[in-house]
Amino acid sequence: MNLVIEEDTEVFQLTRSVTWQSLLKLREQTANDRIRDYFAQDPQRFDKMSLRVGGLFLDYSKHQLSDAVLEKLLELAHHSALVQRRAQMFSGDIINVTENRPVLHTALRNLGDQPVIVDGKDVMPEIHATREQIKRFSEAVRSGEWKGYSGERIRDVVNIGIGGSDLGPNMACRALLKHRHPELNFHFVSNVDGAHIQKVLRGLNPATTLFIVSTKTFSTQETLLNARTARRWFVEQAGDDADVGAHFVAASTNRKAAMEFGIREENVFEFWAWVGGRYSMWSSIGLPIALAIGFEGFIEMLQGAWEMDQHFLHAPLEENMPVLMALIGIWYINFVGAETQAIVPYDQALHQLPSFLQQLDMESNGKSVDIFGRPVDYKTGPIVWGQTGSNGQHAFFQLLHQGTRYVPIDFIASLKPEPGVEDHHFALLTNMLAQANAFMEGSQQGGDLDPYSCPGNRPSSVLLLDELTPRNLGALIALYEHKVFVQGVIWNINSFDQWGVQLGKRIAGEISERIDERSQDFDASTQGLLGLVRGHFKTDDKSAGKTTARKGSKANH
Repeated sequence: MNLVIEEDTEVFQLTRSVTWQSLLKLREQTANDRIRDYFAQDPQRFDKMSLRVGGLFLDYSKHQLSDAVLEKLLELAHHSALVQRRAQMFSGDIINVTENRPVLHTALRNLGDQPVIVDGKDVMPEIHATREQIKRFSEAVRSGEWKGYSGERIRDVVNIGIGGSDLGPNMACRALLKHRHPELNFHFVSNVDGAHIQKVLRGLNPATTLFIVSTKTFSTQETLLNARTARRWFVEQAGDDADVGAHFVAASTNRKAAMEFGIREENVFEFWAWVGGRYSMWSSIGLPIALAIGFEGFIEMLQGAWEMDQHFLHAPLEENMPVLMALIGIWYINFVGAETQAIVPYDQALHQLPSFLQQLDMESNGKSVDIFGRPVDYKTGPIVWGQTGSNGQHAFFQLLHQGTRYVPIDFIASLKPEPGVEDHHFALLTNMLAQANAFMEGSQQGGDLDPYSCPGNRPSSVLLLDELTPRNLGALIALYEHKVFVQGVIWNINSFDQWGVQLGKRIAGEISERIDERSQDFDASTQGLLGLVRGHFKTDDKSAGKTTARKGSKANH
C-alpha cells in the first residue's frame, strides 16, 4: 500500500489552521513569562513534565511552555497526519514520495515476529540473513579466526565511507569505546582530502589491516577515491592483487561493482534502497560497530532502538517522548523564532553525537517545499550544532547566557560514573545541572538594570541515560530519529530525500568532466577559480579526477 496524498482543490495551509493561529496568540500572551515562575505556580511541574522510557529519562520542565501552550501543541499533533504516517512507516508503505520508496530503518531493528511487507514480499528474512552474515564475519575477525594474507590476525579496521556511512558507525564506536575489543583499533576515513587517508595509512601494517568500503551504490565519489587509494597502498605494500580479498569487504547494494574492485562475493554485506544513508547504521553499514563491541552488543543496540520504536508507536502522544521533543522544537522554531538547536553532551564518549544529529536533522528537514512540491510559508528544520559540555562552558556558553541569540539546548549525560573517576563524573554532572539552572534563572546581582547580568529565561531539556550502554545508545538515537520524523510530518515535508546533497554531487561531476574546457556555462567566479585549479594539476591528475567524478556523480551515500 502506497502513501495516498490527495491535493484538495481548496489547499490546506498549516499556518491558517485554527490551532496554528491559537499558538500565535499564545506566543503573544506568554512572551514575557518567566520559566521559573511556572515552577512557583505549580510545585508538581517537574513530575508532570518528565518522562522515563527504558534507560532514558527526559526532563522538559525548563521550557517556556505554559500548560495552555503544551495543550495546543498536542492538538497540532493530533490534527496532523502523524498517526497515519507513523503506521505507514512501520508497515512498509511508500512515504518517501519523491523517490517512491518505503522508509524502513525501523524494520532493521525489528526483533519481533511481525512480517514487514514491501511490494508484496516480506523483507524480514533478508534482514535476518544479513544479520547472520554480520554475526559470522564479526565473530571470525574478533576471535582471530579471520587471517590476513600473512596468516596474522586483524588488528586494525578502517571504515571508508562518508555521510551516513561514516557518521553513525563512527559516533557509535567512539561512544562505546569501553566495550571495544581490546586487540582491535578502529579508524574512520571520510574526507576526500588526501591528507586524511594518508595520515591513517601511515601507521598501519597491511598484513593486519581490514578495510570496510561503505557505500550504498559503490559509486560515491569521495568513498571510491579513498578506497582506491587504500587499495593501491595495500597492493604496493603486500605485493599481490590476489590478497585484496582477504583485507577488503564492502557494505553495498552493488555486489557486481564491489566484486570488480576485488572484494569476494561472500564479503559483500547487503542493504537495501529503502535504507536512507543517515538511518543506515542499523544495517550492514553498522558492521564496524559489530566488530568493535561484538555482535551481541550490536544486537543490544538494535534492542534499545526497537524498544524506543515500540514506545513511539504505542504511547499516547501526551506521554510520547519523541512527540514531546518534536513539539517543543516546533514551538521554538515556528512561534518563538529560534533558528538553531544546541546539542550539548556532558559525556566525552558522546563527543561526536552533535555531528551525527546535525546530519540526521538538517539533511532530513532542511526543506522549503511540502510533499506536493509547493513552497512552505513557515520555518522548517533548525540549524543543529554543539559539542561536549565542559568545553562549551568555556567557549560558546557566553553567547548563550548573555548574547542576543535565543538557543534551546539539549543537555545529555549518563549517570553511571567510570570506576576510579567518580569525582570527575560528579563534577561533570553538577556542572551540567548548574548550567541548566543558570540558563533558566539568570543573574540580576546588580539589579534589573545591571548591564552585566545574564537575563536567564533560556530554555533547555535534560536527557539522562542510566548508563552509556549499547542498548541505551540505540534508544537515544531512535529517539532523535522519531523526533525528526514527527516534525517533518507536522510541517508536511518529506524528511527522507536530499536533493540539495545530490545537486552538489552533480555539479562536482560536471566540473571534473570539463576541467580542461573554458566553458561559459559556469559563472565568472567559478571559471576564474577553475583557472587557478588547472594550473596546479598535471593532465593525468585531472583525468583521474574526471573518471572518479563521472562514476560517482549520481551516487548516494
